[in-house]
Amino acid sequence: MLVRNLHLTYCTNIHPSDGWDAVSANLRKYAPPLKQRFSPDAPFGLGLRLSARDATELLQGNRLSEFRHWLDSEGLYVAIINGFPYGPFHGQPVKENVYAPDWRNDERVRYTLDLVRILKQLLPEGVEGGISTAPLSYKGWMLRATDEDWKTIVGNVVKVAEAMAGHRIHLDIEPEPDCVLENTAETVAFFRDRLFQAGDREMLSKHVQVCFDCCHFAVEFEDHVEALRQFAEAGIRIGRVQLSSAIHVDIPADGVSERLAKFVDSTYLHQVVEQRGGCLHHYPDLGPALPSVAKDGAKQWRIHFHVPLFTPAYDGLASTQSYVQSVIQTAIRQPFTQHLEIETYTWDVLPAGLKIDLLESIGREYEWVLGEMQ
Repeated sequence: MLVRNLHLTYCTNIHPSDGWDAVSANLRKYAPPLKQRFSPDAPFGLGLRLSARDATELLQGNRLSEFRHWLDSEGLYVAIINGFPYGPFHGQPVKENVYAPDWRNDERVRYTLDLVRILKQLLPEGVEGGISTAPLSYKGWMLRATDEDWKTIVGNVVKVAEAMAGHRIHLDIEPEPDCVLENTAETVAFFRDRLFQAGDREMLSKHVQVCFDCCHFAVEFEDHVEALRQFAEAGIRIGRVQLSSAIHVDIPADGVSERLAKFVDSTYLHQVVEQRGGCLHHYPDLGPALPSVAKDGAKQWRIHFHVPLFTPAYDGLASTQSYVQSVIQTAIRQPFTQHLEIETYTWDVLPAGLKIDLLESIGREYEWVLGEMQ
């Protein structure tokens, strides 16, 4: 839905599903009541999450045209797609496999091109659309990267950008902790020194943009104003902002290890960035990091665990909610994107005290964001 000239959506990666029929069932169950509650008299947008299997199945037969007809009949629209996780995203260990196949692999390209075909058919007239994607690769997989690896990555990204030419669609690369692109400096360097050197810069800057995930940038202790300034100076556009909070911990704190242990799970990576003496130290996951929480000299931890936007604190732990608030206000005052996407996907693995009915959870996220946009 359009709020303060920004399209506000929620990402449907919140819903466990496997196959298009399951995706469709979730959309039919949750989207109409959310529209009725928050946008009864105006179109209501969805941030559509599709795996490679979902996309393949949606492109079969008349499914895509039937889906578009259903969206139109319900007053719904799709302008952004989550194309980051290639496979299943719930109910089984994902961890670093969420980045596979990476952008060296033809399967990533084929999957993303399927999403381009889908979004071309779904995108409403006059609206800009985007497809989010992985931050090229997991850093550990690229420690011995060759020039050929980088040439393949850049060539594949350019191939997808060329498929978008003539349409108001862009690929939104999403920096994330411990990935090849995890912060502003690495992202700017990739665009400036590799991508923009590989073809028509105007075309590439239009069709390859950045997905600014508030959780990820907060975990990296990045000042969002400075990050956005550097992106703008480099000619890099922001395709969407994902509204998501991370866990913030001030150290030392009594019992913090026990409280954090409740957030350890076997499904997702929860990278930890520690601020210590003006330097940042990285841990690949929360479980392995816990023994280090009592080390002398640590000042703060930020943890890549998407906690509810409406929760500033839980059981003695804080969140980066204020970071999200600041990004929203910046987007309103100085528009730098068209899309805000609510993206809390961890409801299944949250501690019991944070779990509530899923529809009510999504509703509380919308209420909080709308309150911040007044």
